[in-house]
Amino acid sequence: MTETSHFETSVAALPSRVDVVIIGGGVAGVGAALALAERGVSVLLCEKGRVAAEQSSRNWGWVRRQGRDPRELPLMTRSLALWRRHAAALDTDIGFRQTGCTYLCTTEEDTAEREAWLAHAAAFDIPSRMLSRAEISGLLDTSGTDVHAAITTPDDCQAEPSVAVPALARHAQGLGATIVETTAVRTLLRSGGRVSGVMTEHGSVACDAVILAGGAWSRPFLENAGVSLPQLAVRSSALRTGPARANAAPPAGMLGASGGSIRPRRDGGYTVGRAGAARFELVPAAFRHLFAFLPMLQKRWRIVDLGLGRSFFGPLGYHRWRDDDVTPFEHMRILDPEPDERLLADVWQSTQALYPQLAGAERVQAWAGMIDVTPDEVPIIDTVAGVPGLVVATGLSGHGFGLGLGAGEMAAQLATGGTPHVTRDPYRMDRFTTRQPKTA
Repeated sequence: MTETSHFETSVAALPSRVDVVIIGGGVAGVGAALALAERGVSVLLCEKGRVAAEQSSRNWGWVRRQGRDPRELPLMTRSLALWRRHAAALDTDIGFRQTGCTYLCTTEEDTAEREAWLAHAAAFDIPSRMLSRAEISGLLDTSGTDVHAAITTPDDCQAEPSVAVPALARHAQGLGATIVETTAVRTLLRSGGRVSGVMTEHGSVACDAVILAGGAWSRPFLENAGVSLPQLAVRSSALRTGPARANAAPPAGMLGASGGSIRPRRDGGYTVGRAGAARFELVPAAFRHLFAFLPMLQKRWRIVDLGLGRSFFGPLGYHRWRDDDVTPFEHMRILDPEPDERLLADVWQSTQALYPQLAGAERVQAWAGMIDVTPDEVPIIDTVAGVPGLVVATGLSGHGFGLGLGAGEMAAQLATGGTPHVTRDPYRMDRFTTRQPKTA
């Protein structure tokens, strides 16, 4: 899913010491590297496989504020500003465009939820509004569909994931960050009770702080370090099409609905998926954290599939290793799950019904990715209690492409003792173990 690699793989590329080591070359890790390099902080980013080869290149490419959990809106607003600034500085077209986002409401519940969300939009000066029936009809042919209403956000953006994240990583490299691929971090090194470095498969690197931005791999890494992380992996599938019929293409922006969502691609085709439809891969951690995830599973039971298969004892299962052992990260450089073809057939059928202009477009490719999900579907961006010098930026829960640059910047600020641009409270790791006060 990614472009040809442009990053180091040799042992000689490893510095003996840096200020900060980042584990993981997805959008959050790259965002942290950018933030640190811009400030002149020496940083090493270690990627076990290839930069953005997993979920950071397999997502839909939406950079949106519309419909976000209110807890994410301050961080997403900051992240959108970072996307605009960094995209303008690149010498590569990453497909970053302000195309707007429109969500079609197909039930009364959908409509009520989107209308209620407008209050959050107003609080952040987001120019979202509900469309009139005439405007919906002018946007696309909804005859024969169950579309009741629609909400639009004209300043939402998009980018091409497989191009954008490697380009941003090269930009960080140009600012002074060291980025190495095929270099798994095996363990943390500690001195005097705090993090003092990492042990990679190619040797040790000393540092003052570590940022773990490992996506679906963050939980097993922390478990090996004796830290419990309430995060599970879900398999999400998507597809892309060729161009629509001549003179019949859907509107240029992103279109969403419960049945299917589309994004126009730079190559003239469309990325197609369905929000929330995923398969939970049952591993031992799923049973340890089941109680925390029950509310989300109950909410999504119609579209979430539970699966027990080879993954139970696979690389995302429970493991223990030492710094001289070959780790799961080396056994599986790139997590490349099979797409759910049965689900995608249903998504494609529903999508063509919602957007008749796509009828006749050719399905070109299908893929899947593993999404790191927290019980409340809001990221964890926090220092780790009991492990001074360790910061976690993970659990982006399937909507982290847009949020990733802001999440990475916040992690960088925490790792260097700075004050984040937005409050860290919604992203604290202990929110799943600390009893929240009751509200009136």
